Amino acid sequence: MLRNAPKFYEVAKRIIEITEDCILVAHNAQFDHRILCTEFRRLGYEYERRTLCTVELSKDLIPGQASYSLGKLVRSLGIPVTDRHRASGDALATVKLFKMLLAKDSSKSIIQKSIRLNPKRQLEPRHLDIIDALPSITGVYYILKENGDIIYIGKSKNIKKRINQHFTGTNPKSKKIQAQVTAVTYEATGSELVALLKESEEIKRVKPIHNRALRRSIFTHALYSFKDENNYINLKIEAADGRKKPITTFSNRQSGKSFITKAVEDYNLCQKLTGLYKTKTSCFNFEIKSCEGACIQKEAPESYNKRVEALIEKNSYTNKNMVIIDRGREIDERSAILIENGIFKGIGFFNLNYQINNLKVLESIITPMQNNRDTQHIIQSYLRKNKRIKTLLID
Repeated sequence: MLRNAPKFYEVAKRIIEITEDCILVAHNAQFDHRILCTEFRRLGYEYERRTLCTVELSKDLIPGQASYSLGKLVRSLGIPVTDRHRASGDALATVKLFKMLLAKDSSKSIIQKSIRLNPKRQLEPRHLDIIDALPSITGVYYILKENGDIIYIGKSKNIKKRINQHFTGTNPKSKKIQAQVTAVTYEATGSELVALLKESEEIKRVKPIHNRALRRSIFTHALYSFKDENNYINLKIEAADGRKKPITTFSNRQSGKSFITKAVEDYNLCQKLTGLYKTKTSCFNFEIKSCEGACIQKEAPESYNKRVEALIEKNSYTNKNMVIIDRGREIDERSAILIENGIFKGIGFFNLNYQINNLKVLESIITPMQNNRDTQHIIQSYLRKNKRIKTLLID
């Protein structure tokens, strides 16, 4: 049958064309995808397609079968097969099986979860043992090697899922972690904000070998203010400068630009005085009557500056005494992030409201932590993204 068949290189281009933007469905997709990738690699081409494995789907949707080999499975399900063990016969049997699986998956959740760019890697038994012992909770995790050294620190809203991603990842860092890991420990936080703050501090303290990114500052741009010659407060997004005091900080320039664009709308600010519209005359919003005219001194600086000051007050905690209240580790517990005079003091957990309404009691339950530019960025970014987080101003 193969004597007169075309060589792979003769059909390779056609395979690329017919599978472009497609999901490959196969019974044991890991094997089929690996064979295709190997053959294309010999031709100097990196072939990559999303896949769906009907073996995995069958185990989820049709549990309890004696065997999940294609022949035995389709026979037990009453699916007719012709030309078994021939390409066309097996492909048609897989199509019929897949249609049955699609019909059974009424919520479509399993199908969505099962699509992957690369078929699932088989986890080593020691990795499986580590994952089995981990909970699906929010917190900070520590990956250790044999001598007890911490090689990676991370945070996640689902520790079990995140560690599974480390163990199935194919990038160079994941592979190094997989080779070196012997244990994973964790600390529950309940709150993602607490996890972010703990992760940042622990990485700076321990300096794990695989945590290169968070050793540097985690933001690149900041929002600054200044008064112009006409006494109007101007706002500007610039590269972060340690010599200046920012109102708030951003992970990148685009994030800062998105923030200031929304602020112009929310606080009815001038595009020219926020650096969004460069002009020597009026801004575009004034032309369409959605700017009060600060750009051409039509609106008094006192009136305009009040709105700018409201924005600054909302997004900066300079000189503020406040407590940010977020989720705790248990249902009846809450976390507290304490800021005194604009300085992040630390975090704690409480069960009763009187513990945070009394400053002396509050300070006694707080675990002190370092205040630095990164912690300020983490807190401000989190508050921007999570509008419903409760904050209490304290005397």
